[in-house]
Amino acid sequence: MMRSTLRNKKAPIRGSKWFAAGLAAVFWLAVWQLLASLVKMNVVLSPPLEVFRVLFKLIQDGKFWLTIGASFLRILCGYAAGILLGSVLAVLTHASRLAAVLIRPLMSILKATPVASFIILLLFFATNNSIPLIIVCIMVCPLIWANLVRGIEETDCELLEMAQVFALSKKWQRKEIYLPSVLKFFLPASVTAMGLAWKAGIAAEVLAAPPLSVGGMLYRAKIYLETPEMLAWTLCVILISMCLERLLSLLFGRIETAGRRQG
Repeated sequence: MMRSTLRNKKAPIRGSKWFAAGLAAVFWLAVWQLLASLVKMNVVLSPPLEVFRVLFKLIQDGKFWLTIGASFLRILCGYAAGILLGSVLAVLTHASRLAAVLIRPLMSILKATPVASFIILLLFFATNNSIPLIIVCIMVCPLIWANLVRGIEETDCELLEMAQVFALSKKWQRKEIYLPSVLKFFLPASVTAMGLAWKAGIAAEVLAAPPLSVGGMLYRAKIYLETPEMLAWTLCVILISMCLERLLSLLFGRIETAGRRQG
């Protein structure tokens, strides 16, 4: 009885969230339509129905999916490389004072430098196809590093002292003490990093223009003043980024739940 009551309580909450999201979407679509009506210039701002019509037309083309797949692969590889590099640097920062002294200024520089500066600099040294991957890695790495370092530093000292008193192994300490503390910071940072990766990756594609790239299609649409197509590609990027962030949130939520059950 108690379980069924809880389910009934959760159902309206989920329904209300979907209703609120739908209401917000309708509101902003109406604002978009109003602005387009006021501007009255399709080249400057196309109305929503025109953009959706162009997007539907693009979806029916096989090249559209190849372009999405190519951009997705570049960004995903850069995202994975950024997470790996940020994790390694975070461990080194914690393990060595010399490494910390060297790494901290580098992370500050990476966070403060504009993405466009990195892209322009890489145009002289890297291939157009690899630039988005490198840019995504550079943008994701400092975010992951900062959160992992914070997670390690905020590990419960009393638990570590208890582990030393009972002579528990370093392996046990890493798994049972450090890992839960780090995951609290790492998982949300990974979700945030995914949205950052898409924005930085597409921006890099616009300037580097690798073959079969969403950024290249955006640049082409801008050059030929095809505003509906440009907005359609932009809408596509936004939807993909939102879906990926949502999927990561669900995945990491299950990982956290499983970790609590084991604990």
